[in-house]
Formats: sequence, structure tokens, C-alpha cells
Amino acid sequence: MASDISKIRNIGIIAHIDAGKTTVTERMLYLSGAKHRVGRVDHGTTDTDDDPEEQERGITIFSACVKYSWNAFNINLLDTPGHVDFTAEVERCLRVLDGAVVVFSAREGVEAQSETVWRQADRYSVPRIVFINKMDREGASFESVLNDIGPRLGGKPVPIEIPVGEGPSHVKDPFRGVIDLIDLKMLEFDPSTEGKEVREKEIPAELLDDAKLWREQMLEAVYDLSEEAALMAMEEKEVPREMIIAALRSGVIERKIQVLLCGSALHGIGVQPLMTAVGNFLPSPLDRPPVEGIDPKKPETTLIRKPDPSEPFCGLVFKILPAKTGDNYWIRVYSGVLKQNSRVQCPNRNKKENIAQIWQIHATKKDRDGQTDSVTAGDIACVIGPRFAITGDTVCDSSALIELPSINFAESVLSMAIEPESTADKKKLEEALDMLRRQDPTFHAQENEESGQTLISGMGELHLEVIQHRLTRDFGLNVKFYKPRVNYRETIGGSADVVGVCNRQMGATQMFARLSVKISPLDNPSAPVLVFDRLPPDAPISNTVRDAAMNELRERAAGGGLLAGFPLSGVKLEAYAAEVAEEGSDEIAFRIAAGDAFDRGLEEAGPVLLEPVMKVEVTTPDNYMGELVGDLQQRRAIIAGTESRGEMTVITAHAPLKEMFGYSGAVRSLSQGRAGSSMEPLGYQPAPKADADAFLM
Repeated sequence: MASDISKIRNIGIIAHIDAGKTTVTERMLYLSGAKHRVGRVDHGTTDTDDDPEEQERGITIFSACVKYSWNAFNINLLDTPGHVDFTAEVERCLRVLDGAVVVFSAREGVEAQSETVWRQADRYSVPRIVFINKMDREGASFESVLNDIGPRLGGKPVPIEIPVGEGPSHVKDPFRGVIDLIDLKMLEFDPSTEGKEVREKEIPAELLDDAKLWREQMLEAVYDLSEEAALMAMEEKEVPREMIIAALRSGVIERKIQVLLCGSALHGIGVQPLMTAVGNFLPSPLDRPPVEGIDPKKPETTLIRKPDPSEPFCGLVFKILPAKTGDNYWIRVYSGVLKQNSRVQCPNRNKKENIAQIWQIHATKKDRDGQTDSVTAGDIACVIGPRFAITGDTVCDSSALIELPSINFAESVLSMAIEPESTADKKKLEEALDMLRRQDPTFHAQENEESGQTLISGMGELHLEVIQHRLTRDFGLNVKFYKPRVNYRETIGGSADVVGVCNRQMGATQMFARLSVKISPLDNPSAPVLVFDRLPPDAPISNTVRDAAMNELRERAAGGGLLAGFPLSGVKLEAYAAEVAEEGSDEIAFRIAAGDAFDRGLEEAGPVLLEPVMKVEVTTPDNYMGELVGDLQQRRAIIAGTESRGEMTVITAHAPLKEMFGYSGAVRSLSQGRAGSSMEPLGYQPAPKADADAFLM
């Protein structure tokens, strides 16, 4: 393991689906010498897409970690999925990364999932650099993508390279290299060596003026970042190369700018400068703020841990890969040293964990030659031995407890009923679902004892389809699968002021309680339910009775709404008055009164069924736009906007998930295979009355 923390780079490759993330990763491994042949996504031979499902579909489904060295830097690289159904994989990776490379296709530019991953990186304050890939594709446009990043993502890209030509070999001016704006040199990449041999040459005369103009724009950004460089410019002195790199590096780490490069990963053009840029511009663990957490015994106390081996150990579990020989726990070490055959504490579960083995990771497996005795602050490793921790949990030194912020994942939007074909498969199914739950935080499974069916939930059709294939192929189960259904929610349409009553005889005791509750909708219908104790301090009930009433309201809210028991959201409950009798006004009586108030309040306020809404982005040639817009409107979609991107038109719409089953196939059919679409969860809206009435029948 690396001992020099300043040379560690924990980076992720993030992008929209098909922008070329895995191809970039594969080329980096080859050029660094970590592998001897370049794998191809379309051949199913890449290191990071090693699952059969990924190889069949030609997409990344599971995040994968690879290690390589470049220019004395030790890189932990996480390749992430681009499909929105697997956005949890991006979420968990960004939570533990220090920097990211955002990949854009030079043809498609900033796409829907590009915006999603950019926002995720913003949420975790991850510095990033930009790589415009596929410069050799038909319709590639460097400036179009560059000009989109600011207005659409709120980014501030600073090109440190420009392309020489654009498009495939048959066009008039094809893409054939890059111009390095820092050194003002042209770089050509030898195709016979898969881009390993880079030739540096003087910039041709016909390109020199343009290159100098671009370099001046880069230097303007440098002057904004460095007073020393600005003073040198005012004195008409040449700004040294080292000062330019230092200024740009500070700008990237402080998230003021994103340096931008370009190339074609498939043909090895521009990838070596990108690898150098990762070391030069993205932060080491030492460049990031110390990690903050709370003291589990005193939650109001904030603790920090610096990326220093001398600090007490703490780390975060960000991925679990179930295995029969012992689950593989991927851990980012934030401080201290984690040693093999040691014991650590998991404060989230209040359990001690064994660290039996520590391994380096290669793709989604342990590196065959990578077992190690210890792993130090700033690094990422695979650990075997823990049993209780789950994704997002902290592991730390038991003598210096700290609980780091966990990882928040989006809620599932689609469910499917399944049931085993035979009793013999029932136990196997339970074990398989438990294994999948440990691996995937966005996958949920709940058994209905009355019907014998199990309801599995995920992030979309593709997510559930992958789960279905894993159960039948990987686990060899005979399982019946039913049609997917939408995960609705419930809220209320108005406000109500109600009094919940308990007035009943129980044995020899006459029980009595009255609880006045106001129920009202929140501005955001998908926000969590809020329960407030507004009872005056001199209310005639004890603290234990008061707590019992409040707990009953919270438990009833967590149990779902009145229509069909779907999760309740967007509701505020306020208990503000209570009445008691001389006898019989105990905890049980007030629990009954609180439950009665809850039911009355929901009924009087008017239950409302909420359906999930998706943000849909369709990219199509102009001549298919009419058919696609018409089809979206038939699906109850609202067209939010259209814009031209080169020869294509992008339609943005907001559509109910219920109407979007099988939509990707419909898009291909309506456009003769020339249009594409992507979806991501947007929020919730009231469902049609007919849908709500169906649950009342």
C-alpha cells in the first residue's frame, strides 16, 4: 500500500450512459501497464464490466475499483454506471472519492444523467476535471460541449487542450491529435502502439494563432486564481509552467474551475494527458478537509479525523459484495491505520467487527496478489471479516469512537411481486434476497405472509430486470415473476382540526382520553411526515403519557395512508390540547385517542394518491419529433422544453412513471432506431381520480 498520502488519488469516472467511462478506464489501465491488452465494451472483455449481465448489455451496472500507478501517483479509480437505475452506485462512490473525471460525448454533449451525476458531485463537494470523449465521432463538436457545461451544469470549464480536427477519418478535417495549451505543443498518438507512443511537435502554422488565442483564455483564468501570475502578466513577464499548473490545481481543488481535456479513448488519443491531469490537478486526501463525524455517546459533539496515520483509525463501508467465503467490505480509510487480524467498532450497530483479511481490489474482485497486512489513511481496500456493518456504516478504533455521516440513497419507485415455484425454493429465495439487499441499498424485498408472495422494489424496469436475471441465472432459482407496479405514496388534499377520543370500558376500568390534533399538508407533497408536540407545558398529562401519544402518531404515520397503506408523505401533525379524567387516562388511553385522531384527520383532510413522475429526455432527429411528442402527450406527459443540439433535437418532458413502461422500445420503434431516451425520478404528483378510486373498490 502507498505510504505517501500526497501521491494517492481516489477518483471516479462519472458520466451519462454511453459517454465512454469504461473505455476511458480500460485505456488508463493499459497505458499505465496495469494490463497488457485493451479490453472492449462491445466484446465484453473489459476488466471493470466483468459481470455477465454487464457483458451482455454492454453497460456498466456495478461500480468497480481498479488501481494503477502513473507518474509516481497511486490511483484508486472507481468506474461507475451511467444508467439512472443504478445511480446508487454513483452515490456511494462519490461519497468516498476525493475527485472525479466527468466524461462527455463530443457528439451528444451534456445529457440528462450528466446533470444528475454533476449534481451528486456538487452535493459531496467533489472537485472534478472534464474529458470530452469521442472527438472522432460523426457530429463531434468540442465548442458545443464546452459552451453547454456552464449554463446547464453551473460549471466553469477551463480548456487546457484543444482538438486538432473533429470527426472521423473520412471528413475534411478529422480528429488526429490535441494541442497542449500549457506547453503550446501539438501531441500526436501513434495508432500502432494503441496510443502508448506520444509524439510532441511544434504546432503547425495554420493552427498557431488559434492555439495562442485559446491559451490566452486559459491564462485569463489563471490570473483570476493567482495574484502572482496576474502581476507577472501586468509586467509583461512570461508566467512559468509550474505557476500555471499550481494556479489551476488550486482552482480545481477549491471547485472554482474544472480543467478540460479532450480525446478519443477508443483509439488512445488524449488519454495519457488525462492521466497526467489526474495527478496534477485532482486532490490527494491531504488536500481535502478533515472528515467530520459525531461522538456516538454524545451526538451533539462534533469530532474530526485528519488523513494522518497517527490519528485513531476510522473508515466508511461504502460497498458490500456478498460471497460464500465471507462478504467483501469495501472501505475508505479516512484516518489512522487498519491492520489485519484486528478488532474495530461499528458504532452504527454498536457491534465489534473482526478484520480477518485486507486485500487490494481489482474490478469487483480481490486482487489475487494483493493481500496486505495493513491499509493507511487516504486509501481504499477490501476487508473480509465484518458481519454486522451495512453500506454507509462507520468502522473505527473502539477506544476513539466516531460516527461519520452515512450515505443517503434514493427511494425505489417500482415494485414487482415474485413467489417461489416450490417450498424447496422458498428458503433459497430468502437467502438470495438477503444477499442482494446487502449488496444493493436501493433494492428492497418484503414478504406478504398471507399471499406467500414477496414484493421486490427497485429504481426502474432495468433494475428489476437485472434482479430477475440474477435470481434465475446466478442463484438458479425457480421463481414466478409478476408485472411491475408503481410505488405510489399518499398525502392529504386539505387541512383538518380533529379530536381523537378514547371512551371505553376495559375490564373494571373506564378508559378516557381526548387529544386535539391539527393536520395540514406541507408545501412539498413528497416530504417526510412531521409530528409536533404543541401541548402546553401545563397540559394535564404526565411526560410518559405525552410521549406515548406522540409515538402513536409517529407510528401511525410510518404505517401508511388510508387508501391502500402506501407510505404517507407531505403531512404535518400537531397535537395541541388534551383532556383527562380522574382515572383511566393512562398511556394506553392516549395511544387509542391519538390513533383515532390520526384516522379522523386523514379522512377529513381528504386522502390523495400520489404517483411518481419521471424527468424524460428524448434525443431525436427533427423528422421524428412530431410522433415522439404526440406519444409522450398520450402518456400524460407535460413537455417542459425542446432544444437543438447539432443535428438532433432534445425533448424534455415530465411524465407519470405508470405510463412509461416499455418506453425505450417505443422510442426506437417510432424513430426507426434513431432516437434515444433516458429517465430519472423527478418527484410526485396527484394521481388521476380513477387510479385512487381503484384502491377504494
